Amino acid sequence: MRVVIVGAGEVGSSIAASLADSHDVVVIDNDASIVDELTYDQDVLAINGDGTDLEVLREAGIGESDMLIASTDNDETNIVICGTAAVCCDAFTIARVKRPQFLRTWEQSRGAFGVDFMVCTDLLAAQTIVGVIGLPTAQDVDTFADGLVQMAEFEIPPESPVANQTVSEADRFDSLTFAAIIRDAEIVIPSGETTIRPGDEVVVIGSPDSARKFSAAISPEESRPQDVVIVGGSEIGFQVARLLEQRGFKPRLVERDPDRARWLAEQLPGTTVLESDATDQSFLERERIGDADVLLATLDNDQQNLLATLLAKRLGVDRTVAVVDTGAFADLFEAVGVDVAVSPREATAEEITRFTRARRAENVSLIDGDRAEVMEVEIDAGSAVAGRAIREFVPELPPGVVVGAIARGGELITPRGDTVVEPGDHVVLFADTEVVDALTAAI
Repeated sequence: MRVVIVGAGEVGSSIAASLADSHDVVVIDNDASIVDELTYDQDVLAINGDGTDLEVLREAGIGESDMLIASTDNDETNIVICGTAAVCCDAFTIARVKRPQFLRTWEQSRGAFGVDFMVCTDLLAAQTIVGVIGLPTAQDVDTFADGLVQMAEFEIPPESPVANQTVSEADRFDSLTFAAIIRDAEIVIPSGETTIRPGDEVVVIGSPDSARKFSAAISPEESRPQDVVIVGGSEIGFQVARLLEQRGFKPRLVERDPDRARWLAEQLPGTTVLESDATDQSFLERERIGDADVLLATLDNDQQNLLATLLAKRLGVDRTVAVVDTGAFADLFEAVGVDVAVSPREATAEEITRFTRARRAENVSLIDGDRAEVMEVEIDAGSAVAGRAIREFVPELPPGVVVGAIARGGELITPRGDTVVEPGDHVVLFADTEVVDALTAAI
């Protein structure tokens, strides 16, 4: 597939790196220094120019391309780029936007603005945060098969009861598959005798209920948070509060600007809005913020978010989540004490990358950046695995593939060796990224 990406910032560069191995990628950016850097660092064709200019798009070969991704930092520019491309070609267009109002307009008429698929950075970040809150010890969460199947990634702390147990000892759940263990630079496909070590990242696939029970087994003292505090009434903070209200939470939200605080209070009937500076220690102590189960920092910049979360930790908050605008800082935030760092740009790059890959599957989730995938595939009657037991066809699949779950007729089936896969089944699989193409060809 030939893909044109306009905008080579953090999002565009990440998408290009993910797609370059298996696709013909062209990147356009109006910064000559970035173009030079891409030319040397990645296996892509980099062009210096304005992506809203039809002639520049033609120079990039838009007429022969299958997909265009507009990923600049300006919403209106991305929409114009997609509209311009629609004038001269049939390429599938993807626009990245920050503001949800553009997404809401587009959802009223798919294909509006000349955009075939739209990704909203702020909404994606909010959904990622809320997903992590639902499983208190999870690092990453995604759902498949219309919510029947959940994938979750957990880091095992040294004091966890699960640490140093074998997979057989830890597997006390009716519908959970231990798909993989990420250990340093290695992806381990576990057997029953594999020992789960402190610091391991364990990927499980199964029912949401079993994932919650495993989350509780990792840290028995952790439970569904009752008191959630959001500091920062940004668009992300607002979207997080809105999504939490939909799930039955009654969060507290701290916003410094009086006008914004008033607007938030009007829009969020289930949220207590507090007008104050989230880094004012006396205010935090007076409002007993230290008693919160979770504090989310969604302020205007990385420095403020880091300060707010570290201050919250000092006051006694159990778990902190910070929005990190610069994706490279995420590991640093977690190294100095933030429990989970969420990068909206990274989440957007992953969403666009997974969408390009999901065109060969029902749904795709990227694991550990882009080292592995969990993918949902619908089995048709002509599939090589239809009508066969799992133990029969697994040896024919590429190494490192795990059948994590099967959804059939609205019910979840936990896969076992003698489970027969039937046409119409939705099978959720774990695979190393390097073997995904071979896997999709094999099934």
